Amino acid sequence: MCKLELKDGSIIEVEKGTKNIDVVKKISEGLARNTACIQFNDEIQDVQKEVNADGKFTVITLDEPAGLKVFWHTSSHILAQAVTRLFPDVLLTIGPATDNGFYYDFDIKQNFTEEDFIKIEEEMKKIVKEELAITYFELPREEALKQVKDNPYKVELINELPKDAVISFYKQGDFVDLCAGPHLNNTKHIKAFKIMSSTGAYWRGSEKNKMLNRLYAISFPKANMLEEYITKREEALKRDHNRLGRELEIFTTAEQIGQGLPLLMPNGARIVQLLERFVEDEEQRRGYVLTKTPFMAKKDLYELSGHWQHYKDGMFILGDEQKEDEVFALRPMTCPFQFMIYKASQKSYKDLPIRYNETSTLFRNESSGEMHGLTRLRQFTLSEGHLVVRKDQLEEEFRGVVDLIYFMMKTLGIEKDVTYRFSKWDPNNKEKYLDMPEAWESAENEMRKILDALKINYIEAVGEAAFYGPKLDIQFKNVHGKEDTIITVQIDFALAEKFDMYYMDSDGSKKRP
Repeated sequence: MCKLELKDGSIIEVEKGTKNIDVVKKISEGLARNTACIQFNDEIQDVQKEVNADGKFTVITLDEPAGLKVFWHTSSHILAQAVTRLFPDVLLTIGPATDNGFYYDFDIKQNFTEEDFIKIEEEMKKIVKEELAITYFELPREEALKQVKDNPYKVELINELPKDAVISFYKQGDFVDLCAGPHLNNTKHIKAFKIMSSTGAYWRGSEKNKMLNRLYAISFPKANMLEEYITKREEALKRDHNRLGRELEIFTTAEQIGQGLPLLMPNGARIVQLLERFVEDEEQRRGYVLTKTPFMAKKDLYELSGHWQHYKDGMFILGDEQKEDEVFALRPMTCPFQFMIYKASQKSYKDLPIRYNETSTLFRNESSGEMHGLTRLRQFTLSEGHLVVRKDQLEEEFRGVVDLIYFMMKTLGIEKDVTYRFSKWDPNNKEKYLDMPEAWESAENEMRKILDALKINYIEAVGEAAFYGPKLDIQFKNVHGKEDTIITVQIDFALAEKFDMYYMDSDGSKKRP
């Protein structure tokens, strides 16, 4: 027998091998009808998975964010199945749930049309009415590769998995897809859905790869929920900055210039001018010193900082790396430039803290699918600062930065519309992050202590840190519900050493800031 601790602290016993969904039915038949997945200890599991050990057993319903994502992930498979029925030559790639629905990327010869949307939705209705059981199965690597041998995208995904990885699939009727899950147990639960749009998207988000056709869609367990969503979306479109900005002649775009490169019209340029003056004056009042640094630098600078190794795909490269000529890159951030300013003269412990600020125009090679209006641009301007501090000054200076941010958000009237995320490293991702476990632990503990002292209500997110340190991300949702990071505060524990930055301490010794 297995002992399971429920959310209310009570204990139930079930036989080993009992399916999760049968455990839920034992608790409540009504609850079972609204169950999306299970959290067993810290793992999100399929309702079909078997219980084989003691542990904490938490039911996640369709009303919860995690449950809704399972619902949408299942919907993406129904979408993919409908497309394969209508377009047999299509190649499937990936189809994840998002914060606002789901999408699936297809390798297909023609672009999807509005007429195709209607046909696909009709086919999805048929699949739902067929009440297809959704089953999970695993295959050894060789058999898995045979299963997907005609699909190079799935072959690539399998070949990238670790040798000891579990390779899993989901089957509904005659449709099978490589997938880690979890999913619902039957297609019948998806009562209402709508394809919202179609767009191009590069495979793996890289412009070096083939352009795919992406279908965005939404689904709900009740038809009236879809009707409510469409009504809210229509209202949101009226308040979309991308539409209002053009109507008010704040900005425009031109195909000949390129996506993510907006043109600020006189109204927009005036707004930016006033903001820049206001922000720079306030920063000066708070002890910041202004810098102006180049828009580009040799790759040597980015190799020194680590951006070349960890951020190169997000940069615009100028020159041919294969030749001996100098290779430059447009700057995606200014920190390495300001560190060079710091190094231009010897500093004493009395000189710290130094608060550098700059109204910086930056360049980032964003993928086409991520850009919208004035968010996630390829060229943008922001106010940023880099504070060089002694360790004993860290908490006070962090508080000062947060106070500046609060002041700016209150001035703009958005202080009540944001949420806070404590972004940490992922120790299993050696490629994305500097492999310095002790330094990460120390910096994250320090930041947590400061955030708690400031009584900031935050969530923690593993894998969202900068490659050189943890950060506080301030998140803002647009009218469509999509969340973006608008402000960050980062503790950088690594670049002072990379740039050999130091100050002379009171005892005459060299110290790292």
